[in-house]
Amino acid sequence: MNILVIRLGALGDFVQSFGPFAAIRAHHPGARITLLTTRPFAELARRSPWFDEVWEDGRPSWTDPRAVAALAARLRRGRFDRVYDLQTSSRSSRYRWLVGRGAEWSGIAPGASHPHANPQRDLMHTVERQREQLEMAGIRQFPAPALDWLEADTARFGLPPRFGLLIPGASPLRPLKRWPAERFAQLAAGGLPVAILGGPAEREIAATIQAAAPAALDLTGRTGFPEIAAIARRADWAVGNDTGPTHLVATAGCPTLALFGEDSDPALCAPRGPAVQVLRHQPLAELPVDAVRAGLAALPART
Repeated sequence: MNILVIRLGALGDFVQSFGPFAAIRAHHPGARITLLTTRPFAELARRSPWFDEVWEDGRPSWTDPRAVAALAARLRRGRFDRVYDLQTSSRSSRYRWLVGRGAEWSGIAPGASHPHANPQRDLMHTVERQREQLEMAGIRQFPAPALDWLEADTARFGLPPRFGLLIPGASPLRPLKRWPAERFAQLAAGGLPVAILGGPAEREIAATIQAAAPAALDLTGRTGFPEIAAIARRADWAVGNDTGPTHLVATAGCPTLALFGEDSDPALCAPRGPAVQVLRHQPLAELPVDAVRAGLAALPART
C-alpha cells in the first residue's frame, strides 16, 4: 500500500502522535508511508523509523494559490491508497479533495471511508482520541513507540551530574499558559542546579531566573528536539508550562510536573510519559511556589 499520514503540528500534538505513528507502521509493515507535516517537524520525522518520506509543505497559505496548487498536484501524484489524517482539522479534511476521493480516508472529512464516528471525540484526550480513530480504521495493535533514535550529544552544554529542568515558556499568543518567570526564579533558588529550556524568545525569562539562581544553565535557543530529549533523559526532574518541550521531555522519560491554568485543560492535552504529574491552578499566575515544590517531591525518582 501507499499510505499518507497527515500531522502538521504543533509540537505537543506531534509528540502525542508518536504512538499512532508507530501503530500505523506496525499495521502496514510493507507499505510505503509518507508523512505530510510542516518544516519545524520535518527533520524530527525524518530521524524516526516510521516514514519512508517526509513532505514539509503541508500548510500553504490559502492566499497563495500557487503553493496550494503545488501541494494539490503533489498529493494527486502520490496516488495514495489510504490516508490517516491525525490532524483532523478543517484544513486537513479539505485535503481529501486534493488527494482524490478514491483513497480510503481515516479522519473526520465528509465522506471518509473510515470516519472517527464518535460525537464526543472533542472531549477526549488527544492520545485516546487518536487511538480510537485508528481502531475505527482497523488498527488493533499499539506497540510502545521506540525512542532510541531521539538522541544527541549533550557534552557541549556542560551539564552537571545532577540537575532539574525548567521550561518556562509557552505560546506568546497565550500568556495565561505561563507560570510567572519570578516564580520559576524562586523555585530555582537553592536546591538542585537547574537548566532552562526554551527558544530565543525565552532568553529574558532565563535572565530573570539566573538573577535569583546564578548557577542556572541557560540553554534557551541552543537546543533542537533531539537535544531536548537527550537532556531530559539525564535530568532528575522537569517543571514546565503546557508547551511543546514539556511534552517532549515527558515522553523522553524525565519525571515531569506539568503546570496548567485556566487557558488549557489537562484532561484534553496533558503530557504523557512514564512519570508525569499535572498541577492545575486557576489562575496559574497565583500558583504558589510551595505547591510546585510539593508536586516535585511527589514525582517518582529518575530510574
